[in-house]
Amino acid sequence: MPGTITRRIFAQRLLAGVAAGAIPDWQAAAQPSRRLRIGCTALIWGAVPRTPENLTAAVRDMDSLGFHGFETFASIVSDWDAKGTLAPLLAAHRIPLISGYATVQLTDSAARKDNLAQVIQWGRALKKHGGRFMVLAPNGVKRDAYTFADHRATIVAGLNEFAKAMNDLGLGAGLHQHTGTAVESRDETYAVMEAVDTRYVKFAPDVGQLQKGGADAAKVVKDFASITVHMHLKDFKGWEHFAGYCPLGEGKVDLKAILDTVEASNPTANIMHELDGSANAPYTPLQTAEIGKKYLQGLGYSFRTT
Repeated sequence: MPGTITRRIFAQRLLAGVAAGAIPDWQAAAQPSRRLRIGCTALIWGAVPRTPENLTAAVRDMDSLGFHGFETFASIVSDWDAKGTLAPLLAAHRIPLISGYATVQLTDSAARKDNLAQVIQWGRALKKHGGRFMVLAPNGVKRDAYTFADHRATIVAGLNEFAKAMNDLGLGAGLHQHTGTAVESRDETYAVMEAVDTRYVKFAPDVGQLQKGGADAAKVVKDFASITVHMHLKDFKGWEHFAGYCPLGEGKVDLKAILDTVEASNPTANIMHELDGSANAPYTPLQTAEIGKKYLQGLGYSFRTT
């Protein structure tokens, strides 16, 4: 848990967020209407350690803050469903399940059949409990010995196959480029998204990871605006906590430009506030979500009220 100094810093930043959200009536009236409904991922509640049990605290906290929906790992959705415990958890809170996150095998076609069967099982559980989107994250690779060009065709074919399978279940699906995986860099992301069948495969970026990898996240989102239907909204500043990521509004990502782009192109897109967990974090998961909420309120976004 944070110490006294951390709590003071948190209070200062939270008050700053409140002040930012306290926009005079005449300024609020001048702001464009905000239609996106902001959700949240459970990552920071369950990354260290990553266990299904952490979902209880995550759903409770996200619900208490009024987020419009949540995302967790698809495997955890399936695990809770198999135990018969997910329905009671959802019934106890007003926040709906929106999406699941699944790592998919894109570079080894021989292993894809078994992975696809597993992801279909996860997708069925997600759909059963009201979810509507499956985030497709590429499998990890040893980047120092990896040549993207050698795998591009296999990656594209795999994404098309996984996305079609999710569509057949009634779920949307999209590529989520990720650090340390088969699709990491800006150029790799463009090469894949310009080749997949976008009738099935949409774009579901992590904007913090794009920025961390050296890309201009706002420019990437703008270039794929028409198919950006899901997003992990994350900031990055390269410090020692949260794998270099940070609470919204404290980093380098042009979050406002990104949200403005999606507002104009896909106002029904799923936007999921997110921050990676880490050991000895300066804030609790709830505190980071509170900071993010205040930042988003300052941009004109509204949240559910109790």
